[in-house]
Amino acid sequence: MRRGLFVTGTDTGVGKTVVSAALLVRYGGELPLRYWKPIQTGVPPDDDTAEVRRLAAGSGAEVADGGVRLPDPVSPHLAAARAGETIDLDPLVARPAGEPDARWIVEGAGGLLVPINRFALMADLIGRLELAAVVAARSTLGTINHTLLTLEALRARSLPVAGVVMVGDPDRDNREAITRYGRVDVLGELPRLDPLTPEALAAWVRTGLDPGGRLRRWLA
Repeated sequence: MRRGLFVTGTDTGVGKTVVSAALLVRYGGELPLRYWKPIQTGVPPDDDTAEVRRLAAGSGAEVADGGVRLPDPVSPHLAAARAGETIDLDPLVARPAGEPDARWIVEGAGGLLVPINRFALMADLIGRLELAAVVAARSTLGTINHTLLTLEALRARSLPVAGVVMVGDPDRDNREAITRYGRVDVLGELPRLDPLTPEALAAWVRTGLDPGGRLRRWLA
């Protein structure tokens, strides 16, 4: 296993970028963390790398540029086809492999089973990167089913699960159900921060994200 985490989600727009930034803030001061989003669609105007750089400013973590960038805000396989391209996983896998001392926080695009090309899904990229998954999940109605399905799909592929971060208004019942039926640690409940500033995120991280330090086993 490579040292690091892959932030996937139960859906698109669920909060993977903010969760990724929160992980950098949480552990960037003690470990040589490096954030990277290997595949991004809808660029511009979407730029998750720039948003992580803004939110994690001062964390001590490095935010890496580069990767596949495609203009249409659709699934990677479709965005690539519209651009007359095919996404090749080999160069994406080679980058972390070439920097073995870094601890990676890699953010996926969309959910776990989003297609990347004709043959590969986002789950295949996680497996080839040899990273444990952190699942970003909504806190609202429907999250139990979506989260349990994502966890089941990860485990069916023998991909290690580091935990779940729930995003939205805290819901004790949903958290307890995900913990119990998903047999997983809920590492934190990230509320909607308005405004979403580096200071507000850092204030939540100090007490709200992985207070027991359970993620160190995947990063140290």
